[in-house]
Amino acid sequence: MSPSQAALLAWATEAHRDLPWRRTRDPWAVLVSEAMLQQTQVARVVPKYHAFLDRFPTPAACAAASQGEVVTHWAGLGYNRRAVQLHRAATAIVADHAGAVPETLAELLTLPGVGPYTARAVLAFAFEHDAAIVDTNVARVLARRAGRPLRPAEVQAAADAWLPAGAAWAWNQGMLDLGAGRCTPRNPGCATCPVNAGCAWATAGNPDPDPAVGSAGVSGGQSRFEGSDRQGRGRLVNALRRAPVDAADLAAIMGWPRDEARAGRVAAGLVAEGMVVLEDGRFSLAP
Repeated sequence: MSPSQAALLAWATEAHRDLPWRRTRDPWAVLVSEAMLQQTQVARVVPKYHAFLDRFPTPAACAAASQGEVVTHWAGLGYNRRAVQLHRAATAIVADHAGAVPETLAELLTLPGVGPYTARAVLAFAFEHDAAIVDTNVARVLARRAGRPLRPAEVQAAADAWLPAGAAWAWNQGMLDLGAGRCTPRNPGCATCPVNAGCAWATAGNPDPDPAVGSAGVSGGQSRFEGSDRQGRGRLVNALRRAPVDAADLAAIMGWPRDEARAGRVAAGLVAEGMVVLEDGRFSLAP
């Protein structure tokens, strides 16, 4: 094991955040947590994670429920499409894998809504396989360490090369904590970073431009939510969790009372995605 690997693992033990999904190796629970954590703050996820697993403790339980019920239990997390994809993934797990979350990268990537990050997270955090994950925080660490923006293939290769064999669970948790708590987008804590000695950007004195900006896998920040189509979508889905909505009330409920065309367009998108159905002039969550 290299000095940088040993240093990060030692730091990770001390800095470890006690989160509920870190106390389990249940693949379904890990998959649920990863779906919830996409673009959603940890503090919002914790109570929803417990409640969701109480209602849907297995892929079979989730697959047996209606899509609308799963979307209803997703309330408060945003990005409701993730709930639809998780329900579809559960259905595929039951149909194609006898109800057990698959244990290979290739099989995980066939599940609806499961991309390279989520697949590797399940491998590392549930099965403890040697899989290196790359989210926006990890990608930022890797770009700064390299001292230049990385291309997509380079960032995953860098993550794979730095992963110590047999320590994937602790290593990946440590990398996530490092990016979230030390190697932050603004005002990074380089002085207290456990691996700053090998970081090209820190060694150079943090010159502009920051190599993480524009590097593969590093998020550029979310678009404005207020007044967006996404906000209108969320308002409609929240209303549908309570009861069907008449087409005549659509624009007002979505927050655009004077723009019926926009409301209709955004609602039609939800219908096309299969999250919402329109029957006899009324919108409702898909069964």
